[in-house]
Amino acid sequence: MNAVTPEFRPRELETACEWTARDVADPAAWTEILSSAEVDELEAAVAHASAVSDDWLRIGKDQFPLPTLGPRLKAIEKELIDGRGFVRIRGLPRERWTNDQMSLAYWGVGMHLGKPWPQNAKGHLLGDVTDHGKAPGDPTSRGNEIGLVGLDFHCDGSDLVGLMCLQTGVSGGLSAVCNSVALHNRLVRERPDLAAELYKPQPFDYRGEQPPGRPGWYLMPIFTELNGRLFIRLIRPYVLASQRHEDAPRLTPAAVEALAWMQGMAEGGEYSVIMDFQPGDMQFINNFHVLHGRTAYEDDRATGRIRHLKRLWLETEVLAERPAQFVNRMGTHWARNLTISRMDA
Repeated sequence: MNAVTPEFRPRELETACEWTARDVADPAAWTEILSSAEVDELEAAVAHASAVSDDWLRIGKDQFPLPTLGPRLKAIEKELIDGRGFVRIRGLPRERWTNDQMSLAYWGVGMHLGKPWPQNAKGHLLGDVTDHGKAPGDPTSRGNEIGLVGLDFHCDGSDLVGLMCLQTGVSGGLSAVCNSVALHNRLVRERPDLAAELYKPQPFDYRGEQPPGRPGWYLMPIFTELNGRLFIRLIRPYVLASQRHEDAPRLTPAAVEALAWMQGMAEGGEYSVIMDFQPGDMQFINNFHVLHGRTAYEDDRATGRIRHLKRLWLETEVLAERPAQFVNRMGTHWARNLTISRMDA
């Protein structure tokens, strides 16, 4: 983790990855449209992978051949890590593919972007973002399980996070992304004292998924620098929720102020863009450079209009190294029983 001394002075990092809302105002700049030939290639890859095994944990890049689309995905991966940090891929034929075909196609695309990463203590490598019936105030609830309400800007726990839309709800549920590199660098310029505070380890709530015998919280800095790269882990609700544990370190006034500054600036709109999801859309973002959230939405279970996304956490091959706290959780208790979630909304 960061070795922050009283003399520590944070610096601006990766300015080439900064952007404002004006820079990304045109959706065409960050939307990749699949060609009919690429859709055919995906359909063939789904059929091939299905013949290899019905256990998707055995389907990797080699079992999901994409001779034409694969190189395009590698270019997208490079842009995610060293450029804008987010993309929407459009064109999967949701109208004629089953849930399993859609999910396997998404899994296969993900395997060309990185290695899967467990998302929770259930060992889900492919998860579900839909209304699980958990209340926002439930101290064990996680963002993918909470329905209907909007979610604040935050990071997930991997290099890349991917979402694929199986179905939209009645209304709302728009995706929001925000450039956290720009926020970091602006905080460094305007309030270096607050930026330095977020380089210190902060307590995060485990949401009830801690290793056996461990406290219900863990320590991790919000900002980390490694060889000139910026790594960010910002989940403000989890940091604030850590204070429910009597043995967790107390947040300093500076940390509370810095977290509020980050949230307010993210919500201000200068560094964010909102996008819609159509069924079949895939979104991938760089967790270290881009925060994401969503607007509130409405479902109608009587008619079956239930917002349902699939989720991947991925370890990219572009990053040659990362701080120890950002290493894939394959060595933890979250990886003891790896599985694919095939939840029906």
